[in-house]
Amino acid sequence: MKKYIFITIVLIASMFQSCERDYLNVVPDNVATIDNAFSNRFNAQKFLFTLYSALPAPGDRNNPALNGADEIWYPETERNRTGVRIAQGFQSATSPSYNLWGDNGLYEGIRNCNIFLSRIDGVQGLQEYEKTIWKAEAKVLKAYYHFYLARMYGPIVISDELVAVSESLDNVNTSRNTIDEVFTYVVDLIDEALVDLPLTLQNDSEELGRITQPIAAAIKARALITYASPLFNGNSVYSGFLNHDGEPFFPQAYAPEKWDNAATAAKEAIDLCHDAGFRLFQKEDYINRSGNPITSDITLLKAGLRSRMTEKWNFEIVWGHTGSTSGIEYESMPRLYNYLTNPVASRHAPTLRVAEMYYSENGVPIEEDVNYDYANRYKLRSSLEADKYHVEEGQRTAILNFDRETRFYADLAFDRGVWYGNGANDEANPWFIHSRGGEFASVFEISQYSVTGYWPKKLVAIPTQVNNGTSLSTTRYAFPIIRLADLYLYYAEALNESKSAPDAQVYEYIDLVRERAGLGTVVDSWSAFSNNPTKPTTQNGMREIIQQERMIEMAFEGTRFWDLRRWKLAKEHMSKPIKGWNVLEEEADDYYTVRTLYNPSYSEKDYLWPIPENETIKDPDLIQNPGW
Repeated sequence: MKKYIFITIVLIASMFQSCERDYLNVVPDNVATIDNAFSNRFNAQKFLFTLYSALPAPGDRNNPALNGADEIWYPETERNRTGVRIAQGFQSATSPSYNLWGDNGLYEGIRNCNIFLSRIDGVQGLQEYEKTIWKAEAKVLKAYYHFYLARMYGPIVISDELVAVSESLDNVNTSRNTIDEVFTYVVDLIDEALVDLPLTLQNDSEELGRITQPIAAAIKARALITYASPLFNGNSVYSGFLNHDGEPFFPQAYAPEKWDNAATAAKEAIDLCHDAGFRLFQKEDYINRSGNPITSDITLLKAGLRSRMTEKWNFEIVWGHTGSTSGIEYESMPRLYNYLTNPVASRHAPTLRVAEMYYSENGVPIEEDVNYDYANRYKLRSSLEADKYHVEEGQRTAILNFDRETRFYADLAFDRGVWYGNGANDEANPWFIHSRGGEFASVFEISQYSVTGYWPKKLVAIPTQVNNGTSLSTTRYAFPIIRLADLYLYYAEALNESKSAPDAQVYEYIDLVRERAGLGTVVDSWSAFSNNPTKPTTQNGMREIIQQERMIEMAFEGTRFWDLRRWKLAKEHMSKPIKGWNVLEEEADDYYTVRTLYNPSYSEKDYLWPIPENETIKDPDLIQNPGW
């Protein structure tokens, strides 16, 4: 039997055995046995907190949702990273990247939830109301871990009970459950827990991040949206993917009612969020929370939009992760002046495709905008006085970087662009990025530069700054798992799919997100500025609009990675070349030529993670995913 050390304690877990492992990897400080872990309220609470430790950190630089798609690219020296290997098409069953099935994966988190639920009723000195809430938290976490695995692997093994070590292996289920069984289990478990959770936390300063009703309802909405989406709803590609009884793992008949259920769940989550005080973070909120004086509405809107993610525990963060964000800020921030050392890596680089994805200032795609010079977007233009809030006045940059919606300037940094923050909170004297060959924001060393000529400003908090050119002082924030804007767009998507044609109800919540970004309504914007003015009036057209709105609003937060998969669009997007500017060139005309950085390979099998080969060898009942 394996033994694992946590802190300084070796836990001998011979008391229990699950269908995944015969050890326990997490134990509270100074507690050597399961009995002691549940001997009193204090130890039981510490065990509860370990249940949260299995949460995949959304802001982790190795999270493939951040760098495993077509959204971010790295210098060649960094392409052996977990997520980047997936983006390049180098996933494998023998040594899978970001493996959450086997050792130290989510099944250990699920097992700990099962231990907790099996023992918590026996804890002495614990109030009944508290015990009820703690059990509900454990149930939601267990549901979330099952959902997370299903989103990665498709059909998984449902692990609902703690199995005694004396149980014969013949009586232990290690076969994968069908997609219908998995999502039904996840939703039922959340529903069971919802009624026992509080609407809000009693002590925000100590409990932020713990499960509440809005969080549980938001997870349920995300699960049902995923279940209703093309990857899991009537996907004929998996018609031959069968279990041991000859039944398809994936439902083969498209079920439109799944979108109805998803819409209902999204609206219930939104209502609970509103009841709990969640709302979209507005530009005025930035002034109220930061105290920085801003006179220009343009700068204020940029600061407010940037802070919708990085303002710690703001009104919009339904569920955030409390882990450190210093790593992702270190990788995302450009060099703003000639530092004495190199306190920033500057290599988490948005692709040219993402820069082109954002709308024009008129709130429609740049290729559709009748007023946008799309054909000449790679040519150069000089910045005028009217452009000074976005581009350094008198400097030249690509037409692509002019006349864009405010989220483009809030989320992205680029050569000759304006950077508000880094200690310069006077909007009249911001920083400017100079990144052409030989300039200070260009290549510091071969592994530390933007290979595309863009940086994800959205991931760097405004107060984060380099001190005296030698060290980076990051501003820790709660990396969002779910924001309210996320739920608004889920609701619009589910409604659009459940109706024969979009209506005012479909437009309402996407328009709230657009209004916060300073844009007009969908109908008005397309009618006035698009070469396809009737696009929002059809289900297919509105589907494209909602998908692009999600990819813009949720950019760099790990959402695009999962959305492209559930929409069955990942193969289309990830089979296109990754491009950026020719960033090693010194002259502007040479710098602003488009360069292909990589030609990724994405096949049908990549929609699902491979189960580790060593797991299928140990357990022949585990049927491998197609193509692996």
